[in-house]
Amino acid sequence: MENKYKTAQEAFWSGEFGNAYIDRNKGDQMLASNINYFSKILDGCSSINSVLELGANIGMNMKALKLLLPFANMNGVEINETAYKQLIALENVKGYHQSIFNFSPNETFDFVFIKGVLIHLDPEMLHVAYEKLYSSSRKYICIGEYYNPSPVSLNYRGHEGKLFKRDFAGEFMMQYPDVELIKYGFAYRKDSLFPQDDINWFLFKK
Repeated sequence: MENKYKTAQEAFWSGEFGNAYIDRNKGDQMLASNINYFSKILDGCSSINSVLELGANIGMNMKALKLLLPFANMNGVEINETAYKQLIALENVKGYHQSIFNFSPNETFDFVFIKGVLIHLDPEMLHVAYEKLYSSSRKYICIGEYYNPSPVSLNYRGHEGKLFKRDFAGEFMMQYPDVELIKYGFAYRKDSLFPQDDINWFLFKK
């Protein structure tokens, strides 16, 4: 593992813990919540013909986006092999089985996003993840994560050093001041119809 990945977090999510995550994060309720989530983000956007997700897991976000953007080609990067196999089993979805840090596309995409993934990355490597988001996009970038005005590390299901909260969007804008923040919002875990995991989302345009 140490030779294959740069960080302990990558090895953690590529293995058994990542496999267990799959069973906790799927189902019709999540699909409905994701459709609601992305419909708000995409409202007002134009000409999205290609999508890239960094940290796609089994493709629950892709399933929602395929309904909202039926003619766009879908692409996802996923480190966990079990999740990756389910991702590429989806119709018209191209997968990349690798770490976000190692991902190097030979094309750009209209809409590039990450959702609930930056919180689990090594903070020392966030600048690399931001670079992947920026360089992969030709138009829109969306960051959806837990928010905290200052960096904090929390215990995650009994594990230390695997969950972090901070102002990811603010850091992204500092690293790339040429991006324009179009809009932002919040999805609440206690929403009676479309619950999410307390996600603050930010939509940028290059």
